[in-house]
Amino acid sequence: MKKWLEPLTTAWVGVVTHKLRSFLTILGIVIGVGAVITLMSVGKGAEARILSNIQSMGSNLINISPGAFRFGGVRGAAGGVRTLTMEDAEAISQQVSYISTVAPSYSSNLQLVVGSQNTNSQVTGVTPEHISVNNMKIASGTFFSAEEYQRSAKVAVLGSNVANTLFGSANPIGQQMRMGTIIVHVIGVLQSKGAGFGSPDDAILIPLTAMQQAVAQPRTPQGGRIVSSIALTVSDKDKADSVVEQITSLLRTRHRLAPSADNDFTVRSMEEIASTLSETMGTMTLLLGAIAAISLLVGGIGVMNIMLVSVLERTREIGIRKALGAREWDIWGQFLIEAAFLTFAGGIIGIICGWGISSILDRMGVMTTLVTPDIVILAVSVSVGIGLFFGFYPAWNASRLNPIEALRAE
Repeated sequence: MKKWLEPLTTAWVGVVTHKLRSFLTILGIVIGVGAVITLMSVGKGAEARILSNIQSMGSNLINISPGAFRFGGVRGAAGGVRTLTMEDAEAISQQVSYISTVAPSYSSNLQLVVGSQNTNSQVTGVTPEHISVNNMKIASGTFFSAEEYQRSAKVAVLGSNVANTLFGSANPIGQQMRMGTIIVHVIGVLQSKGAGFGSPDDAILIPLTAMQQAVAQPRTPQGGRIVSSIALTVSDKDKADSVVEQITSLLRTRHRLAPSADNDFTVRSMEEIASTLSETMGTMTLLLGAIAAISLLVGGIGVMNIMLVSVLERTREIGIRKALGAREWDIWGQFLIEAAFLTFAGGIIGIICGWGISSILDRMGVMTTLVTPDIVILAVSVSVGIGLFFGFYPAWNASRLNPIEALRAE
């Protein structure tokens, strides 16, 4: 046991004897590990928040948006062209299996006037099913009914941010607002979900039938009433892939697309969107970690420099140890263990600092952070690995010193 403890004891004495040098070495690793923990926790937190928002919309939700066409060799983005119609939504509801609810919507920018407030904002005409399909909840007031939809009632439901912007601290329920050429009454405010994917906080919803009176709803050359998107829910989420295939086949037939032509629409399930975003955010998290790891690399170079200086300062000590019978392995192990100890200590302190900064950012509401075990394990492993890697050459250099020349050193 004493044989194994001796290198550790010798390394510890070397660290304690040169406190300032050891502190500066550890500081570089602390900064590097702390930066890795903090930045990767920010990436993980953003990913978790986005996925939470998506899951809150329902895993059985499918969105259909117009676009994703190819023109002149250039592929357009989803929403780039207007290809979806109310008739498409009705056909999907009638002909596609495993569908519970279909909710088409049409959006347009309209001028809003509330008292002295005058602004342009996006207004969305929706059906009564919109709130249940998108898993929204009412914070105050009500959502418009099927009867109000049928008679084109001039009513509106606002997102929490919109309500605060237009009405401030006043209760918006029952208030009226000019919306384009019509005047509507606010009957409800949506429950806030916070910023993120699909957040309804900035939504302004009115019946689609009333929207058709506020703006001239465009039509296709065949007379179809164009909509901005179609949302639907499936009765069995395990059938989501089958539903997507059925919708794709039906819309290609209705839009008379040639077999070789690209889809002029995009169909995506929430699971597919969640998977894509998770992969993208994972890549972003790794990128943030890689950027922070640069400071760890700099800290590793600092370890090498300090250890080389340590070897030069302790040349006589090394000569005495060799003269007393210490082998090259003993000297090599002493300096390597010393480097590993410094970086390990720096890694532990860096984890505490990084975790603390992440917690402060999260509690202050600056951003959502999430520290996971894999981040901690990665940071400590890399810090110790850097210590061993950059400590190898100084340790090897020390072990190769000629004992006679070392004893002559002043």
